[in-house]
Amino acid sequence: MAVILAIESSCDETAVAIIKDGVLLSNIVSTQIEVHRKYGGVMPEIASRLHAENISIVLKEAVETANIKLEDVDAFAVTRGPGLIGALHVGLQAAKTLAMLYKKPLIPVHHLAGHIYANEYVAKLEFPLLAVVVSGGNSELVLMEDHLKFKVIGKTRDDAIGECYDKVARVLGLPYPGGIPIDKLAKEGEHAYNLPIPLKGEHTYDLSYSGLKTNVINLVHNLEQKGEKVDVPNMCKSFQDVAVGLVVDRACKAVEEFEVKEVILAGGVSANSYLRMEMKREMDERGIKIIIPPMWCTTDNAAMIAKVAEHLYERKVFADLNLSADPNWSIEDYLEF
Repeated sequence: MAVILAIESSCDETAVAIIKDGVLLSNIVSTQIEVHRKYGGVMPEIASRLHAENISIVLKEAVETANIKLEDVDAFAVTRGPGLIGALHVGLQAAKTLAMLYKKPLIPVHHLAGHIYANEYVAKLEFPLLAVVVSGGNSELVLMEDHLKFKVIGKTRDDAIGECYDKVARVLGLPYPGGIPIDKLAKEGEHAYNLPIPLKGEHTYDLSYSGLKTNVINLVHNLEQKGEKVDVPNMCKSFQDVAVGLVVDRACKAVEEFEVKEVILAGGVSANSYLRMEMKREMDERGIKIIIPPMWCTTDNAAMIAKVAEHLYERKVFADLNLSADPNWSIEDYLEF
């Protein structure tokens, strides 16, 4: 029974988790949201500094909660990418130091693979499946024929959906992160603003949010210049219908073309209640099984990194101590490091 300690530090959460034979012994997360909220988004240099301050504290708590000693760990796993380069380096250096000190294998893990495999805390994955990965920095549709076989069939051409939510929230005077307040206010509003549907008419699984974001920002500014008040709940509803509708549309087309057995949601935006509701409704109509991750799995954490690491440990996917971070690492190239 392997004991794996995993570290995640790709953005603004410093996290350490310990797993033993599929059982999660600890999952400690230190978030920086309150610090970055005043800036309306993550400040990379501040994030890196806070990771450096927090990593040893989080590590100590994870080990104590799991009631083990570091000598008991069989392998150390770490998020190699994608993410903020400075933030990734903090976690990577910690994992490399532990692997060197205790002479144990080092396992590089892809951050998005972690979000996908977080769903294993709900149920075993059934293949072929479609993973709908939606977060602050990434928007991808990933087809999986088997474990650790990733094929990206659609991705964002510009902004990720989560980034778009944050920027729309900012122009509407809503707090960071933007997904929560927009989702909440959308329930009180009506689809009253005519917003463009990205990539309308194109036969593609790609996503695009830059145009939608710009359209909302310009519309708000134009209304303000005319002295007209923006109906924030109505704007939230109008925006969310289009933003989420694009994801759901692409997922439905992919499910039919690739005849998958299962659909899973992954990433921070998978916490969005409207996305969860619409995806479940569409998949239920098609008789397709859908796994929706628990809320604690939607934000960045190390438990999801540990879950992928178990599969990589079985296949002896180890890296040497020359391993470097890769902020643009493609999930299809997860074995190339």
